[in-house]
Amino acid sequence: METKASLELREEHEGIRVMLRIMEAIRRQAQDRGDLNEAHFAAILEFLDVFVDRCHHAKEEELLFPALEKKGVSKDGGPMSVILHEHVLGRRLVEAMGASFGAYSRGNRSALKEISASIQEYISLLSEHIEKESGILFDMADYVLSETEQEALHEGFDRIETERIGAGKHEEFHALLHTLSGIYLKKA
Repeated sequence: METKASLELREEHEGIRVMLRIMEAIRRQAQDRGDLNEAHFAAILEFLDVFVDRCHHAKEEELLFPALEKKGVSKDGGPMSVILHEHVLGRRLVEAMGASFGAYSRGNRSALKEISASIQEYISLLSEHIEKESGILFDMADYVLSETEQEALHEGFDRIETERIGAGKHEEFHALLHTLSGIYLKKA
């Protein structure tokens, strides 16, 4: 049975998957047109930094993983070590996108190729990463953590959200996903 903490992380993955689809549409559009909507891409970078990393990954790294370790799941050499390494790789890719976007915003239009390559790499990384977390790690959490432990994690997740992204920001990110989906993921 899925409980609150693991369910919340799975639901966040769904939002991240939508953003990855938006990013792919933006990448293709940028290649076709040779330009990028800077306001949209700035908002995407904020989503990746704040929602994906400072919120979602923080919930895993600071609360879920230590809870699993207490239950005997090793952080070294197993699924958690792979996940943690992928978090680092994702951060580096977001930094690379940000640096290339900064160059693009300052008029270096050739930086669009670097942005496109980083987007493609990030999408590939996160798509596989989400499958590993949802299919292995969260299932493991559901198996080894009690309802009480999951509820305590959920309460901790709420604290991280409040402290790291602030009240109402989660809803703003959902609105961003909705808006950008309407623009970039229109049905043909």
